[in-house]
Amino acid sequence: MATPNSASPQTPVEARRIVLAKRPQGEPQPDDFRFEDVTLPAPAPGEVVLQTLYLSLDPYMRGRMNEGPSYAAAVPLGGVMTGEVVGRVVASNDPQWRPGDLALAFAGWTTHAVINAKELRRVDPQAAPIETRLGVLGMPGFTAYVGLHDIGKPKAGETVVVAAASGPVGSLVGQLARQAGARAVGIAGGARKCAYVKEELGFDAVIDHHQTDMARQLAAACPDGIDVYFENVGGEVWNAVFPLLNAFARVPVCGLIADYNGITARPGEASVPELMRAVLSKRLTLRGFINYDLESYRDAFERDVGAGVRSGKLRYTLDIVDGIDQAPQAFMGMLKGRNFGKLLVRVAQ
Repeated sequence: MATPNSASPQTPVEARRIVLAKRPQGEPQPDDFRFEDVTLPAPAPGEVVLQTLYLSLDPYMRGRMNEGPSYAAAVPLGGVMTGEVVGRVVASNDPQWRPGDLALAFAGWTTHAVINAKELRRVDPQAAPIETRLGVLGMPGFTAYVGLHDIGKPKAGETVVVAAASGPVGSLVGQLARQAGARAVGIAGGARKCAYVKEELGFDAVIDHHQTDMARQLAAACPDGIDVYFENVGGEVWNAVFPLLNAFARVPVCGLIADYNGITARPGEASVPELMRAVLSKRLTLRGFINYDLESYRDAFERDVGAGVRSGKLRYTLDIVDGIDQAPQAFMGMLKGRNFGKLLVRVAQ
């Protein structure tokens, strides 16, 4: 049965969307984005109209704003900014979907979108709060799970370090490391985030990267060196971690947010020869990964993390802003570390 807000496939739907107006030079600026109000076409056979309820904002989006080769295509100028959403079907021209059904889709920064039904993933609101499907039970959580299990492989008694430890990926990495019997050392920015990582998430130690003696504090927190470093940040944090890596240490490379606005040399940063010498002499494993390359872990992730979230053993926090118009400012703030937890835009109730 159609919901009160549903429309027939022929009913025009008005959408507000945010497109890439120009490519950023360094940090994104407000005029790199443009708002557009459009009337969507009726869904063709096999398509639905999806109304966005929650939009996920993630660091990878900064890379999609740049031209050049990468693991995914850049957002074209004038194109809708990429992004995953949880949405509600409001009109359907596909027999598998009815108005009122909830789904995950890469609809982008928009209030409504016409989507091929084959690109939707069904969301069960009874299994968990729907917003978790963009965080701990979604792409960030899956990224943490597969990076740690496929590359990090922590063992009991080892030391696992993760930066951005209060964020949706880092927070789960540390909790999963603790479940494996390893010591979890987090790096976060500011007293509030550090308190959350230590007191709420149960990390063994946490370092504030705003402190000028971060490297000394990290060395003190890791007296036996570092066996797994889950790389989310790069920059000064990597400089502090690199000398502490043990022989046979594993480094899953998930993100480099410190360099997303442009890579610059820093004092004390290891040169390529120095890095390669350490890779050889310490027999390091440094491996980049993209979560969707490791779909074989999906069932285990849904089982393990789903059970942990339902039982309360795995904790998470959300940072929610209201209104699609707030997406650019929230995104720019996230790149500067202003969010606390998984950043979402609540587009509709």
